[in-house]
Amino acid sequence: MTEPVLALTRELVARASVTPEDAGCQAMLAQRLSAAGFVCEDMPFGAVKNLWATRGAADGPTLCLAGHTDVVPTGPESAWTSPPFEPTERDGHLFGRGAADMKPGLAAMVIAAERFVAEHPQHNGRLAFLLTSDEEGPAEHGTRAVVEALRERGEAIDYCVVGECSSVEQLGDRMMIGRRGSIGAQLTVHGKQGHVAYPHLADNPVHRVLAALDELARKQWDAGNTDFPQTSFQITNFNAGTGASNVIPGDAVIDFNLRYSTELTGDLIREQVTATLDKHKLNYALDWWHSGEPFLTPPGALRAAARASIGEVTGLQPDPSTAGGTSDGRFIATLGTEVVEIGPINATIHQVDECVRITDLPRLANIYQGVITRLLA
Repeated sequence: MTEPVLALTRELVARASVTPEDAGCQAMLAQRLSAAGFVCEDMPFGAVKNLWATRGAADGPTLCLAGHTDVVPTGPESAWTSPPFEPTERDGHLFGRGAADMKPGLAAMVIAAERFVAEHPQHNGRLAFLLTSDEEGPAEHGTRAVVEALRERGEAIDYCVVGECSSVEQLGDRMMIGRRGSIGAQLTVHGKQGHVAYPHLADNPVHRVLAALDELARKQWDAGNTDFPQTSFQITNFNAGTGASNVIPGDAVIDFNLRYSTELTGDLIREQVTATLDKHKLNYALDWWHSGEPFLTPPGALRAAARASIGEVTGLQPDPSTAGGTSDGRFIATLGTEVVEIGPINATIHQVDECVRITDLPRLANIYQGVITRLLA
């Protein structure tokens, strides 16, 4: 008989749930959760499927297990050793798109919940699931939208474990306790197009913007702090010109991003960028996007339960980290929730031949079950 977490992971990987598609993953998981006594509520927004499932009484603490059923596109399927949506076992690993990010986390959470409620049918508080198919995409109609709906209903989430791939070399060697904020913009600098032989009749926006960009790139935005590295400003795209080498461009378009610590806010970054551009007397337009403020879970009940559970299962003391990109934890944290991320090794996520170590799957379920037991038993 196939080990239960492996079996459920295989079922999920076999569903081509390329963002924002869910491909029936949530319905399958809801069926299992319903059988374990959860009340399951579909919460679709736009084309995005979301699931909110709860079991137990709201008069105690609520522990939420959160994750996403969507995956990134496969890229050229011919580059894969085995088809990306045919879960394949070889060399001690399970291969397929979503085999690490994050269908093993979902499978392990569901198995852990089933086992916990079987052992503790009258458990304290509420055990909840928040699942979305919009984490790998724009992340507008997924967890963000569900959290706002829960906020309007007055529903609290005290603790949340997100099943993202947090581990680096061994399962449990790292636990995410927060994430940096992310803000960026498309900057359009306006000049005047003209012939390169007559620069006095033109206004080159590339020349004009270089000093401002150099200042922004060299700027020390902050010094970071104990939990976060210093803020990083990065230019990601720079476009100008008509394609002809003898034409001064009329506009220059620059994309940039800042990953920032709790020493800053999105509003403060906007103010400082605008002040720098104005100082250089540029004719410009800014189109901002902001995916979330930084968040940090300080030492408390959730971090203690997670550390103890990881140590019990793996023998490791996880490194508390805020590194990497963003996650849906940033939306859940706005409810005042303690949030940690615990999941498989992240070495192959979003890559061709994405995979997870098979022996890690039951251990991951044991970690989740240990956290649930420590907080709700």
